[in-house]
Amino acid sequence: MYNQVYSIGLCNMMIGKSTMKGMIGVKICILSGTPKSKGLSHSVIKGAKQGVVEAGGQVAEVRLCDTEIERCKVCGNGWGACVTGECEYGDDGFNEIKERVKDSDAIIIATPVYWGETSEALKSFLDRLRRYDYHHKEVLVGKQVLLIAVAGGSGNGILTCLEQMERFCRHANAYIFDYIGVNRWNNDYKKQAVKEASFALASGRKNGDTVKY
Repeated sequence: MYNQVYSIGLCNMMIGKSTMKGMIGVKICILSGTPKSKGLSHSVIKGAKQGVVEAGGQVAEVRLCDTEIERCKVCGNGWGACVTGECEYGDDGFNEIKERVKDSDAIIIATPVYWGETSEALKSFLDRLRRYDYHHKEVLVGKQVLLIAVAGGSGNGILTCLEQMERFCRHANAYIFDYIGVNRWNNDYKKQAVKEASFALASGRKNGDTVKY
């Protein structure tokens, strides 16, 4: 199914076969908040990758829990260097991932649900990216974002987690492509929904397009 799998910096990338249907070469970055290399969140992200590749796109997964990105320092009482230039602490991995996101055509944000919110590693990156891009408007503005929240334990907190990610997208001037919540007792059909949503995203479908019914 895949014709190439390799590593790029902090990312794992897959490229779909050029003979597949869809917009060949559409680049999608998955911002992953899971700390695990197996389990429910991992299997959901695997389905997202498959959907992108089957549409002929390119997908790079950034595992934020494998980085050493720290929380925002709120420099200068919230008006630090990132307002007009680069983050002073960007060499901790933030700048590299920011450029990966900027270079992508669309984004998938996938996270386990912890206490009704995203994972801490994902939140640290999103907080810093929001503060940077609210002023620069160059990383996410106008891009499609697919939001995925995975609640493995009680299954609770999906809605508040998706709401948290929605606020981030609104602040970053991104377009929300869809919201998908996954838990232990719906993952059989929700993983299929993730795969199909990722396929549609990589095929060039936009927020607001009318699908024939």
